[in-house]
Amino acid sequence: MKFTAFVFIVFVVGAMLSPVPVRARVVEGFKEEVNVTCDANELSSCLLPFTSGVSPSTTCCTKLKEQQPCFCTYIKDPKYSPYVGSANAKKTLATCGVPYPTC
Repeated sequence: MKFTAFVFIVFVVGAMLSPVPVRARVVEGFKEEVNVTCDANELSSCLLPFTSGVSPSTTCCTKLKEQQPCFCTYIKDPKYSPYVGSANAKKTLATCGVPYPTC
């Protein structure tokens, strides 16, 4: 079991290593153009909450807020969608006060 968990974690973290620069629009009462580098590795502190449902850390919540403009990119990418589209990911986002996107 430990080996399987280790392989799973190595696979997930390895899949998160390819940053994708994007220009995203954030709506908070008005539209604002924001340059964000979409780097799923930035969400590594959220791996446990996404996969097991444990409470997210402050670091995880901060990173979710920073990477929020990238969520649709992650959801559409087959490498990341099983994690960011999971029920635990939605629960983590809600706990951190970050709305789940409609893409």
